[in-house]
Amino acid sequence: MHLLVAVVSDTHVGDKAESLPIPLLHKIRASSPDLILHAGDVTSHAVLEELEEIAPVVAVRGNADHLHLPDEEVVDAGGIRIGMVHGHRFFSLNSHFLTLKAIDIGVDILIFGHTHRFYFESFSLHGRRVYLLNPGSPTFPRYDSPGFVLLRTDGKRVDVRRVELW
Repeated sequence: MHLLVAVVSDTHVGDKAESLPIPLLHKIRASSPDLILHAGDVTSHAVLEELEEIAPVVAVRGNADHLHLPDEEVVDAGGIRIGMVHGHRFFSLNSHFLTLKAIDIGVDILIFGHTHRFYFESFSLHGRRVYLLNPGSPTFPRYDSPGFVLLRTDGKRVDVRRVELW
């Protein structure tokens, strides 16, 4: 089963940004994702409503969120297990710690946010390969350009493409 997932994080609408960037909404809508994942710091229920108009949304709570969202989420998507955390509760967001977290919760991909910077890498540990993915921020990137990620999977392979807003 082929599945296309749009991945966003750190939108901060309401506390730092007035609204989601129009290019973000256009580019997500144009990609026709099956699912949208938000890795925290949503900060406004309006963000979830806007994204829900495009595709079903699963989100986790970030350090700036006062919404009733889970701290962690695991989603079965197209034959792969995707875990989501924001990352602010961890002692460190280094790759070794995140790989251990992915293995601990039994996921193939661990999506995290908090740093506002794109990151994608795969690691093998104890015979398991896991992918770590941070989509960055479309509104307040740090040492990065604004964007989001399109993740495509067929249940065996994972293809990640960073989409910059401008």
